[in-house]
Amino acid sequence: EVQLVESGGGLVHPGGSLRLSCAASGFIFSIHPMSWVRQAPGKGLEWVSGILGDGGIIGYVDSVKGRFTISRDNAKNTLYLQMNSLKPEDTAVYYCVRGPSAQASFPRGQGTQVTVSS
Repeated sequence: EVQLVESGGGLVHPGGSLRLSCAASGFIFSIHPMSWVRQAPGKGLEWVSGILGDGGIIGYVDSVKGRFTISRDNAKNTLYLQMNSLKPEDTAVYYCVRGPSAQASFPRGQGTQVTVSS
């Protein structure tokens, strides 16, 4: 059974940083591309960033380029998202996805809330 468990969310001031983690189990982590997607209040799912199984970067949505960094540790079956210079518009529930996009059929975790507010 595929399990994806996100952690690391919270409340942070504008300009602050957070590091999200996603612990994966139930599948061979190292061969799958992974993504972070987010859903802001009242909006649809937005793909944020993706990474290939070998660590190659698929890309970032324009709004986070230069601020967010995706990475993975295949030895620990863990996906990360380092988020710096956070803005109020980054407020959303962040999900870890097994796949290269925000396609609804890809398995995803339960999400972790990120709130950026002064």
